[in-house]
Formats: sequence, structure tokens, C-alpha cells
Amino acid sequence: MKNNKYKKALTGGAAAAEALRQINPDVAPVYPITPQTPIIETFAKFCADGKARTEIMTAESEHSAISAAVGSQAAGARTVTATSSQGLALMNEILYIASGMRLPIVMLISARALSAPINIHGDHSDVMGARDTGWIQLFSENSQEVYDNTIIGTKLAERSELPIMVIMDGFTTSHSVENLEMLPDGTVRKFVGRYKNKEALLNVKKPHTFGPVSLPDSYFELKIDQDEAMKEVLKNYEETAGEFKEVSGRDYELIEEYRAKDADHILVLIGSTAGTAKDVVDNIREKGEKVGLVKIKLFRPFPYKEVAVAVSKAKSIAVMDRSISFGSVPPLYSEIINSVKDCDLRVASYVYALGGRDIFTKDIERVFEDLISGNISDKTEYLNAKTQ
Repeated sequence: MKNNKYKKALTGGAAAAEALRQINPDVAPVYPITPQTPIIETFAKFCADGKARTEIMTAESEHSAISAAVGSQAAGARTVTATSSQGLALMNEILYIASGMRLPIVMLISARALSAPINIHGDHSDVMGARDTGWIQLFSENSQEVYDNTIIGTKLAERSELPIMVIMDGFTTSHSVENLEMLPDGTVRKFVGRYKNKEALLNVKKPHTFGPVSLPDSYFELKIDQDEAMKEVLKNYEETAGEFKEVSGRDYELIEEYRAKDADHILVLIGSTAGTAKDVVDNIREKGEKVGLVKIKLFRPFPYKEVAVAVSKAKSIAVMDRSISFGSVPPLYSEIINSVKDCDLRVASYVYALGGRDIFTKDIERVFEDLISGNISDKTEYLNAKTQ
């Protein structure tokens, strides 16, 4: 086991905790919230049992947890945290501070619906609400990707000097048991390396100021620099994923194309629903229709060019969002529209599974049927909703 990869059956939350154990970060300020709690609960037990040496800080709220993470990371400690839903919303004020200070905090998120009304089940409302806070956003389809993305994300954040959200679907992924392949502890620790912050707050030989006042003569340029750093993440991701492939054998592109190369009709989505959609693609392919899937992995920064190339030969595409932008178009649909503005194809918009509503193969089949028949509405359609 010390020298070879090995398999385990784990929930997505436990897979994230195993990755954290192997990474062995310095500090983890945390606060419990469903369905994130099992991630840090499992990891805290690892620490209590001496399997990791991370300092677990039990904060009084999510706002306090992310505030402590900012102080810890600025001091030069590799820092992780985790949250969901209202917890992420409560962190919102500090999310901008973490990214503006260029602090590579790693945050595990079990994506969940936002209140009101109260709902503890999975959708993408929380993470889409935080999409413009300056954090990298990396989505996971299953437990294997949660494990791998936690490891990749740690190195990517530190290479980019930006914080990252490693996202799994609440309950669907976080609490579902799946087989996955783990790497030896030594391989993971060698891959992520030792965190070195050359501009740490506690570097007394080279003092730095964190969070100073920035007036109109400097603020604008600092935000441009931050945006340029975010754009560099695309290149950094490809480099980091390439290095990860060398130690794991698993290949992670910016997007995943499933039977999309020759497809006339393509579905675009994020997260765990991709697994069900792949089965639907296979079934419809057996009937002679050329359909395919494009799964977005890195949502921030968004891979516009890669998406455009992936769908450019299709006749039509459908975008499935698991959140709503009130008074606007759904968030993923908006990004896809921007990606394909120079392509001659029709784009349909669907919202699905809000608040944990089930999504069935028949619902995804219906989306493909609409594309194949040319029944594409100018308005967003709501799958499996009682308004229809």
C-alpha cells in the first residue's frame, strides 16, 4: 500500500477528508453545516487519531472561520476550510478579502440550496452566488473527482496565489459511497510539496502590509492585476493537471467531452448529473442519433475558448443549470452564450433539480428530444417542475 495506488469505497465527503489527511495542512478553521459537516468531522477524527497534524480551529460561525483562515494563510500557514449554503453566504464579505490579498486558501464545499424557504438539499445556488468573489471554482462529478480535485486544487491555488473552492454536489456526491482509487500518502505530499509563502505576515526579515487602504489612484490597477492572475489559472490548471496525471494516470482537462467530437446535439452541464447524462447519451447513440456531453470542470476562470471548440460543429446545444439568476438568465447558460457568440448554432436553456429535486433519465432524454426535433424555446425551461 505504501508504494502502490489502492482502492476504497468512500462518500465524497470522506474522499475529501482523506485527501486533506494526505496533504496534512497546517490549519483548518471550521464551523459545521449540513451537508458539509462530514468532511471536517472525518478529517478532525484523523487529526485526533494522530493521522494528520493539522490545527483544527472550531470557530463561532462561518464568518469567523473564513476570517481565521485569512489570518492563518497570511501568516504563512497552509490553510483549509469547508462550508455549504448559508455558511458560504455568511462568508461572502471575507471571500473578497481572501482573493484580494491573494491567499491560496482551499475551501471544500458541498453545494446546497439557499434559504428562504429553508432547504438543506443540493443545488448550485450557493456557489453560483459566490462566482464573482475572485475564487477559483473547481467542480467534481463524483467521489474520485472530489479526492483528485482536492489534491490538484491545493497545488493550483498555491501556484496561482488565489483561493479555491473545490465543489461537490450536496448529498448526491457528499453522502454517496463510490469506489475510488487513492494515491499513497507520500505521493500526495510530494505532489503538493511544502507550502512556502515568501511574503508571509510573520516574515520579520521582510515585513509586508496586508489589507491596506487603497484609494482611487491604485485600487483600479490592483483589481486588473487580480483579474490577470485569474486568467493565468487556465494555464496553471493545465500544468498542474498534467503533473497530476504523471502520478495518478488520470487525465483532467478544463472540460470533459463525452462522445461530443462528432455530435450534432450537445448537452452542457456541471457536477454529478453528468454521470446520469452519460448513460442517456449512450442510450440515444444506440438509436442512431449523434448526441454528446460537455462537462464543465473549471467554472472560474471560465474556459470560453475550449467550450467554443468543443461545440462548434454541433447543430444545437442545451445548457442545464442547477441555479437561477433572478431577473437574468441562468449562470452557466450565460457563460455558454458568451462562449459560442461566434458559432452558428441554437442554444436552449434548462433549469433543473433546485432544492434537491430529483433529476431522472427521462428528463434528460426530453432535453435531447427537444434538440433533435428543433423544439428550442427562447425562454428558460424548468425540468420536472410543477409549473409545467
